[in-house]
Amino acid sequence: MTLLLAVAAGALIGLSLGALGGGGSILAVPVLVYLLDQSASQATTGSLVVVGVTSLIGAIAAHRAGNVLLGHGLVFGLVAIGGAVAGAEASIRVPEDILLAAFAALMLLVGGMLAWRQLRHRRVDDPRHVARPTLDDPIITFSPTFACQCPRALKVLLTATVVGALTGFLGVGGGFLVVPALLLALALPMEYAAGTSLVVITITSAAALAVRAGSGAAPDWTSVAALTATSAAAAVAGARLAGRVGTNRLQAAFAVLVLGVAVYTAARAVPALL
Repeated sequence: MTLLLAVAAGALIGLSLGALGGGGSILAVPVLVYLLDQSASQATTGSLVVVGVTSLIGAIAAHRAGNVLLGHGLVFGLVAIGGAVAGAEASIRVPEDILLAAFAALMLLVGGMLAWRQLRHRRVDDPRHVARPTLDDPIITFSPTFACQCPRALKVLLTATVVGALTGFLGVGGGFLVVPALLLALALPMEYAAGTSLVVITITSAAALAVRAGSGAAPDWTSVAALTATSAAAAVAGARLAGRVGTNRLQAAFAVLVLGVAVYTAARAVPALL
């Protein structure tokens, strides 16, 4: 029964990553801890495998659908590696109770952000009316407009570093930050931001996992493999679903799910600190 619940959770993780470009990874750690009986350090390491593989497969599917700007994703992901390495190093030195409490706080924040966004934006944008950005649009251009491009580059640097740090420290993909950053800092349309964010998540997850390899207790790789396989398969379906169902509807449903898991995680994690 526990394994069936984990498989169902893996499907939700993959659907979210494939359709929304992020968010689902935040479910991986609670699933590994509370359904598969992993410790916090084991879960955050195993989560990087689930998130990284799922994001890679989702990115390939989104790229085939024409919804990935590979250059933007590679640049953002490479910038985020520094934060991912620092976050992974820090997580090794933090007690597990604090790690879970921090994760619960992050989930509550993300769930609140998703709910707030849904309350403010109720209409679904029509992607047919959004122009595709050019592939040669650089983050920084050495031209007379360089001064105007610097603030954008600074936003990318700061956001990428924060995303990488969260990925390394808590084992999350950070798509809930990557997608808004790509929307605001690089002015990408939602359909391209979601697909491109998967490239970023793949890079940061791989960097954080490389740092964690060989340190701390290894997760139960059988459970991680089952969760990863289910999540990866669902990510492909999610990438296809994104083009048929309004993203606002998907985000609303996911916001409710994240808030529910966040409350449960907080209820389990906080008393352990007291």
